[in-house]
Amino acid sequence: MKISYSWLKQFIQTDKTPQELSLILTDIGLEVESLEKVQAVAGGLEGLVIGYVTDCVQHPNADRLRVTKVDVGATELLQIVCGAPNVATGQKVVVATVGTTVYPVGGEPFKINKSKIRGEVSEGMICAEDEIGLGVSHAGIMVLPENVEIGLPAKTYFNLEDDYMFEIGLTPNRADAASHLGVARDIAAYLRSGYQMPDVSAFKIENENLIIDVTVEDQEACPRYSSVTISGVTVKPSPDWLKNKLAVIGIRPINNIVDVTNYVLHELGQPLHAFDADQIAGKNVLVKKYPENTPFVTLDEVERKLGSEDLMIADTEKPLCIAGVFGGKQSGVSENTTNIFLESAYFNAVSVRKTSKRHALKTDASFRFERGTDPDMTVLALKRAALLIKEVAGGQISSQVSDIYPVKVSPFSVEVTYANIIRLIGQDIPKDEIRSIIKALGIEVVQESSEGLSLQVPPYKVDVTRECDITEEVLRIYGYNNIHIPTKVNASLAYTQKPNKENLQNLVADMLTANNYIEIWCNSLTKLAYSKNPDEAVQILNPLSSDLNAMRQSLLQPALESVAYNQNRKNADIKFYEFGKTYHLINGEYIERPRLLLVNSGAQQAEQWNQSAKPTNFYHIKAAVDAILSRLGITNFQFEEIANEDFAYGLKYYRGDKTLVTFGAATKNDKKQAGIDKEVFYADFDWALLIDAVRKNKIVNKEVPKFPAVRRDLSLLVDQNITFDQLKGIALKAEKKLVKAVQIFDVYQGDKLPEGKKSYALNFTLQDEEQTLTDKQIDAIMQKIITNLAQTVQAEVR
Repeated sequence: MKISYSWLKQFIQTDKTPQELSLILTDIGLEVESLEKVQAVAGGLEGLVIGYVTDCVQHPNADRLRVTKVDVGATELLQIVCGAPNVATGQKVVVATVGTTVYPVGGEPFKINKSKIRGEVSEGMICAEDEIGLGVSHAGIMVLPENVEIGLPAKTYFNLEDDYMFEIGLTPNRADAASHLGVARDIAAYLRSGYQMPDVSAFKIENENLIIDVTVEDQEACPRYSSVTISGVTVKPSPDWLKNKLAVIGIRPINNIVDVTNYVLHELGQPLHAFDADQIAGKNVLVKKYPENTPFVTLDEVERKLGSEDLMIADTEKPLCIAGVFGGKQSGVSENTTNIFLESAYFNAVSVRKTSKRHALKTDASFRFERGTDPDMTVLALKRAALLIKEVAGGQISSQVSDIYPVKVSPFSVEVTYANIIRLIGQDIPKDEIRSIIKALGIEVVQESSEGLSLQVPPYKVDVTRECDITEEVLRIYGYNNIHIPTKVNASLAYTQKPNKENLQNLVADMLTANNYIEIWCNSLTKLAYSKNPDEAVQILNPLSSDLNAMRQSLLQPALESVAYNQNRKNADIKFYEFGKTYHLINGEYIERPRLLLVNSGAQQAEQWNQSAKPTNFYHIKAAVDAILSRLGITNFQFEEIANEDFAYGLKYYRGDKTLVTFGAATKNDKKQAGIDKEVFYADFDWALLIDAVRKNKIVNKEVPKFPAVRRDLSLLVDQNITFDQLKGIALKAEKKLVKAVQIFDVYQGDKLPEGKKSYALNFTLQDEEQTLTDKQIDAIMQKIITNLAQTVQAEVR
């Protein structure tokens, strides 16, 4: 939300600088995310002054140039060469002096330097309005009235003031601060000063020539509806002051009527809507709902199908506007509008939110209605807007204020005790201070005792309904920074189940980060189209968009979107990891599963001057998987090859019927959905199963072996369907005590081997922890291994 500093000062009298107010706002819960200086005209007319042309003669070397002498209030006259056809002696003009940077409309800024033009010295520039950003005309220089003071800064003459814009990160519960008035109320409470409401005493009924009746059929969705008519207006561009006010907060001016409604919205937080009164059939406005799928064309010229719960503003023939959300094409204000029906209403927040979500329409009005507006503001805002419309568009107020308000919204009654407030805050605050803050916030003290207060909270504070809410209000105005941190902190011992999940996750995360992996956090919301098992999908009832309409069933697709995002921006070498959860609906039960995902793509090693880039491959992701399992001490598992809808090819590590991890190459379909055309490898861990496996591990401490290990190599000829895992298992069973490790260092399949055969080169590590192995013992062990391999898988020693 954007707030203007100068606009704020219309409500509060303060000498605080924008920087000081920025700190105050952040301290009281309205966090200022940025503070920017804003100028109504680029450059702020800095360095430009009012000058007087004392002399103007023809340039001796150019027919279209004049040599002038200009008095700018300095000790000496300036000689300026000017090419404007209307320059003449005796004129008051705008002068850009040497060193000034000017900002022309539609061009690049440039600096004024002392120079020679066709042989004559020029010490400045006499300006046209487009050359300094004040207009678009370039017909000639600007000629000012004769009574303008010489040497007066142009900034002062044109009444330009620098402004500052606060970008506030408004939290959803602070609907009361969604306007300049709301922010001013909080600052006033902090400073213990008053604030000024807009003066609407000049509002009066001038005639009753334009009466439009209002009927509210659904008073639950519209508890209050206020309106008035204005006749004889002229729709045209807004005056500069109004355009500038809106420009500071990023609002694009449209016309004087619409700009006034936007102005009041951001000033008072009350959304308004102006209808072309001549387009209201039957001179009767109805607040009602229409049947399902009723067509309605909105201001953006899109035909939408209404829902049966959409509250509409209508006339006797047709719908005119989606209440609190968006106007209709037929009833909006146009350049031909002369009569206005002005609406200021209080709509039910839930009703507006559902309608806004259904039609995917987010507007400034729906933003405020969804969070809750002030039911007591409708008439004041209506009168304020009507007076401003008269000021900028003319016209007459041509009806009484219609205010349909059958059931008044009551303030919230809250009982608080000083003891509870102090207990929740954790610091003893004087009762007088608590009471002073509560009153400064506009909360009425109905009854007071030595123990506490009975309060009436105004309806615009929609989130302040309980004692703890009052405590929060007191604390943020008192100041979080004023709460002392105790020097003594008490803590109790707690038993936690081993292993500690957070420590285990940090252990793996640190290892991955040390190996150049980058942690990512992807959105748990994703597309339903990504669900490979739609029956288990957890769908969102009121999704923000079709891209966020289901909870993810896999970490892969959101991560692939991150890969695509990076690769599209020339960051092609990817090593990501993410700890997250997947969500499933199984047999009517919602289930969350913790997972760990690794993703590799691009080059494993970047190109260097002495070597080419090494693209990542399956074995790089396998190495990372093996490293994680080894770090966690998980060694006993089986594996098998896989190729399914999740992997183009890969491996699965499992124990019994439980899969620890699957890893391999992403399928073409998955990559296509994310818009990736490069190879991607990933690993998907069942993190809960890994934690359980670690929990069951028994840590045994052993002395470092005193006797040396021995290595022996074998080259074996086996059938092509025999795997290394099978050979390893046979070798380990042959001598469980002395065979410590079996590794593979070469695989060969070629023309020199018999058909259907392949060659494995294995090394075996042998070690006895009690003595040094002799050659005789080693040969016996190796012969036993060879015999078992030959009998089990018909392996032949090459």
